[in-house]
Amino acid sequence: MRTDSSPGTLPAREHLPATDAGTPVLDVVIPVYNEEKDLQPCVLRLHEHLKRTFPYAFRITIADNASIDTTPQVAARLESEIPEVKSFRLEQKGRGRALRTVWSASDAPILAYMDVDLSTDLNALLPLVAPLISGHSDLAIGSRLARSSRVVRGAKREFISRTYNLILRGSLQARFSDAQCGFKAIRRDVAQALLPMVEDTGWFFDTEMLVLAERAGLRIHEVPVDWVDDPNSTVHIVKTATEDLKGVWRVGKALASGSLPLDRVTRPFGDDPRDRDIKDVPKGLARQLVGFCVVGGLSTLFYLVLYSAFRQFSGSQIANALALLVSAVANTAANRRLTFGVRGRGGAVRHQAQGLVVFAIGLALTSGSLAALNAASSDPAHSTELAVLVAANLAATVLRFLLFRAWVFPDRGDSAEESTVVAVNTPSSPTYSTVGAMPRHTQHHGSYGPLPHRQPQPQQGPYDTTTQFRAGEAADGTWRDATMRLQPVRPHDTDPRDPR
Repeated sequence: MRTDSSPGTLPAREHLPATDAGTPVLDVVIPVYNEEKDLQPCVLRLHEHLKRTFPYAFRITIADNASIDTTPQVAARLESEIPEVKSFRLEQKGRGRALRTVWSASDAPILAYMDVDLSTDLNALLPLVAPLISGHSDLAIGSRLARSSRVVRGAKREFISRTYNLILRGSLQARFSDAQCGFKAIRRDVAQALLPMVEDTGWFFDTEMLVLAERAGLRIHEVPVDWVDDPNSTVHIVKTATEDLKGVWRVGKALASGSLPLDRVTRPFGDDPRDRDIKDVPKGLARQLVGFCVVGGLSTLFYLVLYSAFRQFSGSQIANALALLVSAVANTAANRRLTFGVRGRGGAVRHQAQGLVVFAIGLALTSGSLAALNAASSDPAHSTELAVLVAANLAATVLRFLLFRAWVFPDRGDSAEESTVVAVNTPSSPTYSTVGAMPRHTQHHGSYGPLPHRQPQPQQGPYDTTTQFRAGEAADGTWRDATMRLQPVRPHDTDPRDPR
């Protein structure tokens, strides 16, 4: 996706190097709210699976968002007993808020999350994160709607899920198959640039993140999963569906207005070596031709309808000029957005002015054709007029595309100095103040340190004299509350109407 401002700000994807280091490769977040019964079995099962199957260092983070039962105590106990488990505490509800908070603070290069009920078979976890580790993809999602998925759930939830995804395809042109499966992963460099644009803090968080990533041209990998519905789920379907539809409207409006700076998270053209082997083919030409043809076909139909309407009360020349003027403004706006990928309002007036010059050339061709037709026949049939105008518009269309590509919307990225701009946290990024003993993690911008292997932990007897400290344990041997309490500083994070 090209804009007038800058090329993509994310570096090309690379395979994370697999050498020893102290940072975990994978951070699996489990957002919970009042899950005192299911939390411990979930964490123990996930930890055992990762210990047995995952070849690199990992972390399990419990994101407790304002639980009012004994969930915080269960999380603290698990953290004290298992070195790979950490616990964060938020004082506001919202699954999206919990994920954004923990992902923004994590130092792991691969970030994932799953629901506490573990409805998704854990055998899909390694296939989920492998494309992110290898550099093949930017995000990965589990899909219950893929052909090879095996799903056990009631007809009601099946209908709601498929209907929701059809709405996303029809309204936001989403191409991913399952937006709501609680089984997703993202590269941290992508998360740092993408999360500040995601406004939702509830259940729509996943959908908004995926739609924005897809519109920015990021690669989303889908993994078929085996999934069994949790009959004890506490999700309020009607309330969640209502909030999701509001989110669809908000995101669709933002995308239509071009107000989202999606160019911040695009990948540069050429991060695949095969792209650099293409000779003598302008970048994006095939896609631009397809988009221009689609817009041109719709514009021609629009023009003919306008001409037929204006012809009812005016002569052919006036009707042609009016119809061409109106359709030219719409054509320039559509090509600006859809064909050449220019977002925002910057340069819109200049583009329309240049488009009017192109319109004048088309007007000269079509008016000249009508004049020639009237000179050849004193009273030509209406169908003959339309046929002549279609032929003239075809010639004008070819010239219009060449002028649009070379003059109105030139690809300045070809002549610009090649550089890689690293995504950084901007003032609009969400920031959180923490209370508790949390080491300040090192920010990595655009690259990661060596990928650590998990080292086997030696068994220790009750009289082992080796000194070790667990989360929350101080050097003097005393224990403190290791649960992190994060206080959001964004004003809208305290909205009491936000659903979980």
